[in-house]
Amino acid sequence: MPRRCEVLVIGGGPGGLTAAIYLRRFRRDVIVADKGHSRLSLVPVSHNYPGFPGGVPGGELLDRLRQQLSCYGGAVDNLEVTSLRKDGAVFVASHEGGEIHTPVVLLATGVADAGLPVEDWHDAVAAGAVRLCPVCDGFDILDKKVAVVSQPHNRTGHALFMRTFSCDVTLFEREPQAPLSDQEARSLREAGVRYIASPLKGVTLTDGMAPVLHTEDGEAYRFDVFYPMLGEKARSALAADIGAACGECDKLIVDEHQRTTVPGLYAVGDVVVGLNQISVATGQAAIAATAIHNALPWQFRCQG
Repeated sequence: MPRRCEVLVIGGGPGGLTAAIYLRRFRRDVIVADKGHSRLSLVPVSHNYPGFPGGVPGGELLDRLRQQLSCYGGAVDNLEVTSLRKDGAVFVASHEGGEIHTPVVLLATGVADAGLPVEDWHDAVAAGAVRLCPVCDGFDILDKKVAVVSQPHNRTGHALFMRTFSCDVTLFEREPQAPLSDQEARSLREAGVRYIASPLKGVTLTDGMAPVLHTEDGEAYRFDVFYPMLGEKARSALAADIGAACGECDKLIVDEHQRTTVPGLYAVGDVVVGLNQISVATGQAAIAATAIHNALPWQFRCQG
């Protein structure tokens, strides 16, 4: 027999867990399905999430949110939803152990970062040698020696953004078929950003966890911090397969209530068009959960 619930939350990161907390406090029957790959678990310490003056490790924040959910009778199911379809007004979510039937789905599945060959990737991120989000942690690398690689459409913008935090910024080329324009070269030169034209091949780490960038001409460059900003792809296939509209990087398009273009399907966090930030995901989760509660049939409290 399939499991049934009022709301299925797919994704147990900060957005999904916050939505589930709100929904349980609204006394809604919720299943949270998570396969354990939250991007937040890669964050060594977040210093811009409100309420933690000394910063909070990503894993600790996830644990706190799970504990908070448990205070209201909720839990996270360790399962991966492999497909989603609609049968009339009901969503059917398939997983290895069977099916979940629900009138409402909230997708909080995040994004996958485009990568480079970096040895000991997870150790490098944990040590702060490789960083994923300058909006999140640019302040934490003040005056470090910074390397940046990005996609051609915004490489100059990324490099100039890093000059907010360091006077020693180097931009590496990744796609030689798209050389710098005269305007890009001028902007970098005026900002004091060094540009390495030989394409970047890979990244190794010293014994002290300093990133070393290797280019096709055989040169090696050592830095304190490396930002590989090569783009991302939203984990939105479950929604796209049933017709949800997507924008850039396959991110889902939602309205002011976090509703996708598929009735009954909501989305929050990095999987939707917008700024990838923990605080944004939790804010969107509050909006979505409240809209979901108000859209579901009323569930009046009985006299105890």
